[in-house]
Amino acid sequence: MRKANYYNQAIGILQELHKDHPTYSMGRHISTALDGYGDVWGMTDKELTYALEKYKAELGINIVPEEDIDKIVNDGLNLDSLFKEEDNGDY
Repeated sequence: MRKANYYNQAIGILQELHKDHPTYSMGRHISTALDGYGDVWGMTDKELTYALEKYKAELGINIVPEEDIDKIVNDGLNLDSLFKEEDNGDY
């Protein structure tokens, strides 16, 4: 039986993520996938592959279109202007 090559699997998952989400950088994928793991210096290829697979699965169940997420983030960054509109009676 052939031994699993987790290094190549991790690279393959990153390629799939790039194909499925071309507007996301590799850094964004890796950073988000490894968020909460603490120090990853000694992380094995197997652990990295698992983290990337888990992250990819979580992205797959995201039912909100990316455009909507971008709008939500942009609106959050501009809360000051939204509050000013409310103060002026503009709803």
